[in-house]
Amino acid sequence: MNRITVGLDGTSGGLAAADWAAHEAELRGAALELVHVEDWPKDAPFPVPLPESRRQWAEDLLGQARDQLLREHPALDISVRRIEGLAAGTGLASAAAGADLLVLGSRGLGSVAGFLVGSTGSDTIPETDTPVVLVRPTDSPALLTGHAGNGGAVVLGVDLRSNCDRLLAFACEEADRRSCRLVVIHGWSPPPVLSYAPSLDPGVEAEIANGLKATLQELLSPWEQKYPQLAVDARTVIGQPAIQILDAAVGAALVVVGRRIRRSALGTRIGPITHAVMHHATSPVAVVAHD
Repeated sequence: MNRITVGLDGTSGGLAAADWAAHEAELRGAALELVHVEDWPKDAPFPVPLPESRRQWAEDLLGQARDQLLREHPALDISVRRIEGLAAGTGLASAAAGADLLVLGSRGLGSVAGFLVGSTGSDTIPETDTPVVLVRPTDSPALLTGHAGNGGAVVLGVDLRSNCDRLLAFACEEADRRSCRLVVIHGWSPPPVLSYAPSLDPGVEAEIANGLKATLQELLSPWEQKYPQLAVDARTVIGQPAIQILDAAVGAALVVVGRRIRRSALGTRIGPITHAVMHHATSPVAVVAHD
């Protein structure tokens, strides 16, 4: 059976993630697994609870969350798991192995510069090839659930220089499940030389724009054939890609961005566009690893 894994840490973000994940599990006909990774700092500047107290707190957290979700989604198959002895990011990535999705809470843009989505989300995403969805708490249940009821689109940001197949497969499936529009965004900037001498050839910018539009349409063509019922809104727009994605993402059911899989001695990283969207989007954000 398909499975969605959600990380719980006792915060409002974790509860929002669990609620979103439960709706997604219903959409997919998937089981839901609630996971807590016990990751207390070894040299904490505050008293750390004893192991038995930590265990009881985690079991209460998972049990109460499961009970609440079952009251709202009685048909769901919900299990719980507590992991200890691993860092939070590593533990969550391990728990998500074989899952359809890993869902985490997100604080979004924090009040302290540089302290954003949260170390758990930022540490976990590079550790797993499973798509990770970040969910922020909101006062609007319709926006939180991210399903067909909220009327929002699935918004996908693409880089035409990359292999977008995995991103497109994920975004098309999500839009199809929700019976909503798929908005595909490619943001671009004119070559710097045009800024210095725009009068040399006024048609150059239009020619570039038309070429990118044709390339995007060619990229989407096989997916439109696979999902003929899907309404696709393809946009190639001038401007910083992250800003264009965020503008289109207002009120979206789900925002989809990519993370390139890099295996090197320097480790993996989250690209600047995905990083910006993760921290500023108010809608749920799916980060999909791709080649």
